[in-house]
Amino acid sequence: MNRVIRYRCRLGAVAGYVRSAPGTYVWLLVLFVTTIVLHYMSPAFEREFLRQRSTNIHELSRDPVRVLITSAMWIDGGRWLPYAVLYTAVHAQAERWLGTLRWLLVCAAAHVLATLISELTLLNAIRDGAAPQRAVHTLDVGVSYALAGVVGALTYRIAAPWRYLYLAVVLAAVLVPLLTGATFTDFGHFVSVLVGLACYPLVRGRGKAWNPKETLTALKG
Repeated sequence: MNRVIRYRCRLGAVAGYVRSAPGTYVWLLVLFVTTIVLHYMSPAFEREFLRQRSTNIHELSRDPVRVLITSAMWIDGGRWLPYAVLYTAVHAQAERWLGTLRWLLVCAAAHVLATLISELTLLNAIRDGAAPQRAVHTLDVGVSYALAGVVGALTYRIAAPWRYLYLAVVLAAVLVPLLTGATFTDFGHFVSVLVGLACYPLVRGRGKAWNPKETLTALKG
């Protein structure tokens, strides 16, 4: 009987943890299922399958709403577990802080705006001859833009002066690849962080900012 009670308590604790950030865990479950599906596809079929759900120039010109939604349901390469750790740490924290609706708005704004701006930049590069014509069919799926946007928005979750150190690290993480590699995806991540920072009106007044110094003091005590 005691074992059953302990099991129910643990199950209740897990359920409560999931309910605290439902959007994060539903999205994570969708990504888990779609990743399993990808593992049953041949490499050639998988690439074509993902390309049809990609936010590339060709698909955006045909059905932008469809691909903006479906592209966020798949992870290219099938590496779910490493991504899940980072995804959960960032999104669950943000959703608990902002609430599901505001968190989802930040995700959507970063995903949509970064996609459209980066693809428009790529289109201009193709027209100028700086990128090959085949780039209109490039593979671009995943939710890294949404993740980067939430990382940017989390700047306001941290109290000053730690906030500025966090922001410097985040900007360095997106600027270094942009300045050294300069792919349209790198540019998209940079735009995503800026979109997250621009979401200040959505995150303003969402409780007391986290102060790392207070946390360290509490742990020492």
